[in-house]
Amino acid sequence: MLSFILRRLGVMALTMLCLTLVVFFLINLEPNLKKLAISQLDMRSSQEELESWLDKNGYRQNFFVRYGQWLGVMQKQPNVDPETGAVTPRFTYCDEPAEPYYGGILQGDFGCSTKFKVPVAEKLFPALKATGILMFWVMIVMVPVALLIGVLAGMREGSKTDRSLSVASIATTATPEYVSGVIFAVIFASWLGWLNGSAATATRSGVTFYNFTLPVMTMAVYGIGYIARMTRASMVEVMTQQYIRTARLKGMSFSGVVIKHALRNALIAPFTVIMLQFPWLLTGVVIVEVMFRYQGFGFTLVEAAGNNDIDLLLSCSLVSVFVVLSTQLISDVGYALLNPRIRVQ
Repeated sequence: MLSFILRRLGVMALTMLCLTLVVFFLINLEPNLKKLAISQLDMRSSQEELESWLDKNGYRQNFFVRYGQWLGVMQKQPNVDPETGAVTPRFTYCDEPAEPYYGGILQGDFGCSTKFKVPVAEKLFPALKATGILMFWVMIVMVPVALLIGVLAGMREGSKTDRSLSVASIATTATPEYVSGVIFAVIFASWLGWLNGSAATATRSGVTFYNFTLPVMTMAVYGIGYIARMTRASMVEVMTQQYIRTARLKGMSFSGVVIKHALRNALIAPFTVIMLQFPWLLTGVVIVEVMFRYQGFGFTLVEAAGNNDIDLLLSCSLVSVFVVLSTQLISDVGYALLNPRIRVQ
């Protein structure tokens, strides 16, 4: 198992390197660089002024040199005034040294946010914390409810309970977040008047019940149906196995058979699905966070993309890739632990 984990970590590192290289290339295409220069100068700036700004701030260096600087394996160079020879840092609001230095992802330096005029870490980590709180409560609500619905539906295939819960699960899964979010907002905020707070204040004044309920409900309802359907299918398959029949013939009660024999084996497939919810929650909250003005990771990602904030956008992409690969590793390890018949070759 240890050698398997070490191999997977090596594959993760190589995958992250390749994916970040592709993302770095796409983000640094010429149209994006021109938009960045315009946003930092003026819409009426001439082509020469835009080109001068890009050259002065290092965006015209060799592509692999810039990628190496972003990783932290190559030195970053400060700006040198061609007329006076004075050395100044590229971005004064990030306290960059006015001398060559190694500063990249490997050194924990995520760069400077050209939109928010702060180091990327000061914007990225509070957003991740806010989304982490949101993800935690979504999982707390979503997973137990989904497993309960799936198990109850799969225990007796074809019953009225199975059909009713299956229809409800399909309905919630087929409803996009932006539709259910609007429905919840109309019902709870407009009709009932229960939610007077704004989700946009959650990261400033603390998460409260009133300004946090709608985003959690919107994402949880969508995920409940998907996990419940997978749990139901797995439960139906397990309940037809020979060892379940043997346990019933030995006189064990139906509830005892479900709890002691069927439940653990039925949870193997849903476990993988549950682990895949973490990447979805991290990157799929974009619609929900923008809709409710919740200033988390998804909201920050949209802000970075909309304003051509290259360093912040690269950091968001790096976090997304890391979360996806990490959850896949945890899923594989957990899958083997839940099913002793699986052997890692």
